[in-house]
Amino acid sequence: IGIPDQIRQNFARKSTEGVSLANQGVTFLAYFFWTLYGLLRHDPVLIYGQALGVILTATMLYQFALYRRVSDKGR
Repeated sequence: IGIPDQIRQNFARKSTEGVSLANQGVTFLAYFFWTLYGLLRHDPVLIYGQALGVILTATMLYQFALYRRVSDKGR
């Protein structure tokens, strides 16, 4: 559900068509800064919960870069 399913769909299609790069970038920053806040507060709930979001949104951003290169080669 959510980001993991989108990652799976992108992988299957080898495309990020229909997904907003700006939205994923802002979401990554939000998860990153919440994780940083959790580290500063020594709060494991924030750290683990938000770090998972960092990993998943970073994967989405990687897919944007990867599949852009793949589609550029096809042109």
